[in-house]
Amino acid sequence: MSPDPTATPVPSQIKETVDSADTTLHNPRRAVIALGSNLGNRLETLQGAVDALEDTPGVRVKAVSAVFETDGVGGPEGQPAYLNAVLLVKTTLPPQSLLERANAIEDAFGRVREVHWGPRTLDVDIVSYEGVEQDVPELVLPHPRAHERGFVLVPWHDADPDAELPGHGKVDELLATVGEEGVRRRGDLTLHLPR
Repeated sequence: MSPDPTATPVPSQIKETVDSADTTLHNPRRAVIALGSNLGNRLETLQGAVDALEDTPGVRVKAVSAVFETDGVGGPEGQPAYLNAVLLVKTTLPPQSLLERANAIEDAFGRVREVHWGPRTLDVDIVSYEGVEQDVPELVLPHPRAHERGFVLVPWHDADPDAELPGHGKVDELLATVGEEGVRRRGDLTLHLPR
């Protein structure tokens, strides 16, 4: 039985839709994404995550913070130190789709989820998404603990000194309360915006 010549191939429709979303970015929203890594080549992994997000149709990385090194928080003792950074992106993807992409990028870099807050090759968290406040099991926005985490607030403030965390206030004021103890700027390490 020969294929129906009048049928439109679905994969090309999807590709065209994705490509058009990618090139036009109609009504993009701002989102803040935190990256962390404490296993393997941490800097290379973080740069790979930046590049993978930029390669995502409907996502454009607009700013990358400096790189900061921090001790693990809330997990098993004795973990290796983390490298952390924050990205500012514009996206036409809805929050759930952006989360799915973040999880896929983590998986691509060998993320294993065996120990809660345990060591990881890569952590990609959506901290906030413009105009969205939600509390569903798979994604709470804004991130429920961002306001108390120096390893998120310090790089976010570096990337956007005027930033505000919805429901909690300006990042610089939150940072004044939380403090920068244990968050060390790594001036010898740099993440690059994709070209």
